Amino acid sequence: MSYVGPDFDPPQPRRSRRGPLTVALAALVPGALAGYLVWQAVGDDSGGGSDRAVPASSSSAPGSVSPSSRASARATDDARPSASSAPASSSPSSSSKPAASGSLKGKVVVIDPGHNPDNFRHTSDINRKVNIGTNWKECDTTGTSTNAGYTEARFTLDVAHRMRAILEKQGATVKLTQDGDRSFGPCVDERARIGNTAHADAVVSLHADGSAAGNRGFHVILPASVHAGAADTRPIVTSSRDLGEHIAGLFVRETGSAPSNYVGDGTGLVVRKDLGGLNLSTVPKVFIECGNMRDTKDAALLTSGAWREKAARGISEGIVGFLHG
Repeated sequence: MSYVGPDFDPPQPRRSRRGPLTVALAALVPGALAGYLVWQAVGDDSGGGSDRAVPASSSSAPGSVSPSSRASARATDDARPSASSAPASSSPSSSSKPAASGSLKGKVVVIDPGHNPDNFRHTSDINRKVNIGTNWKECDTTGTSTNAGYTEARFTLDVAHRMRAILEKQGATVKLTQDGDRSFGPCVDERARIGNTAHADAVVSLHADGSAAGNRGFHVILPASVHAGAADTRPIVTSSRDLGEHIAGLFVRETGSAPSNYVGDGTGLVVRKDLGGLNLSTVPKVFIECGNMRDTKDAALLTSGAWREKAARGISEGIVGFLHG
């Protein structure tokens, strides 16, 4: 997602404090480095595709930084999903261990595919302001796209379908905030409300960034402790961080991607307080920016159906690990 519009205002960067957690963070380095080398080796050969170009929001500056002790499906028209994904890192961190096996029967997972393919046709609707607890923001945005026109909205919906198939096979009840079945949106406040109403055990909002070329890698966005207006994230801060750390670790293992080189201080984790989808959530929830659509190497991955299957598996297995405790 581009950092312009609702939930995407560019936060001001700050230097993160370093302390005892640095020792634990060092456990990530071997695995992430190995994954990064694989990523660099295959990035230009990952196969891509383009689609119709639509308006995309502009790129912007990196977000704020937060350290952490762990960084931790439906087939589409351009590629058939692979059956499985082999680990890309030879020495994953402790949070990157394979997710526990077992049924997810009784568990509810809400997947929130960011944006909507037809948002650009409804500018007056998506520009309407909604209350996100701390202030008012636009209902939604168009999202970003690759330089060749493959949209973030198509990407997020494709990964959501793949995740749904994976999680339903494990017995989970899976709900999507939108399935290409509405003309625009939903608005960011409604996206949060859908997860809350479902009493979801975990909610993941799917995105891809629209940052500057050369900025690469993924990052998981965690809710800050916010208590203002209709927003009170205090009960979900700890559980959301746990969810985010599981997803970050498994995403590295399955995709071979490295944590972002432009936000997160190398941890793949960022804390933000300006996102309505997080501020209004009453259940564990995180966002994931799977890569940067405006960087050619990341774009080659994001437009590859085989890589999207790996991304879906990594995020799903992170959710499974979180739900199994």
